[in-house]
Amino acid sequence: MKIIVCVKQVPDTTEVKIDPKTGTLIRDGVPSILNPDDANALEGALALKDANSDITVDVLTMGPPQADYMLRECLSMGADNAFLISDRAFAGSDTWATSNALASAIKKMDNYDIIFAGRQAIDGDTAQVGPQIAEKLNISQVTYVQKMSYENGEVTVERQLEDGYEVLKAKTPILLTAVKELNSPRYMAVDKIFDAYQKEVTVWSIDDLDIEPSEVGLKASPTRVAKSFVPQNTTEGIFLEGTPEKIVEDLIVSLKEIHVI
Repeated sequence: MKIIVCVKQVPDTTEVKIDPKTGTLIRDGVPSILNPDDANALEGALALKDANSDITVDVLTMGPPQADYMLRECLSMGADNAFLISDRAFAGSDTWATSNALASAIKKMDNYDIIFAGRQAIDGDTAQVGPQIAEKLNISQVTYVQKMSYENGEVTVERQLEDGYEVLKAKTPILLTAVKELNSPRYMAVDKIFDAYQKEVTVWSIDDLDIEPSEVGLKASPTRVAKSFVPQNTTEGIFLEGTPEKIVEDLIVSLKEIHVI
């Protein structure tokens, strides 16, 4: 059984700043991390592997050459193989073009049973790439997975809803997107860190995939971002002090003054 986990290297959001002139993210000097939801997806795959030694876990990403470091982090956590699709032709890809490239790579990897992905990436927050991959591979999908089990070619999942959850069963092959409630990702293992740097990360360019240049990159991306900016505070906050009872009393008075209550 093979599980493919789609991962992404993202900027550490605590360090992200936006250039006020260009409206774009300032990435120079900003540390990059494994996308948090993708870490939950990887842990979900590794937990299945822990319970069944016949499972192989491969990680896949699209990005620049430096994404190699993130992939080796995944190997250090317990993944078996790592694949990086990297080419200037992919630059500027939105979710549509990105899913085209990832779906093409997954077809090349072949013989998968489960594809795991994070719910969304913290640098885009679209939650679109996972579902788009499933559509392009023409396989079943369940999003917002907060609990799952696998047995005899069938997955049973709890799908998170705003006011609860629903239980679904589906046969493989299937794509699942993970939320943080699914698990707590493990740390890298010391012995696996050394092994991770002895392994080869497979790198594919666009020439290695069955995809046309017109299907990826900026020209294949219908999404247009009009403007990016950091919200500015228009009012100063008010700090209430005193006993809990006094704070509640003052809060009620303040809310009445601005006609909230």
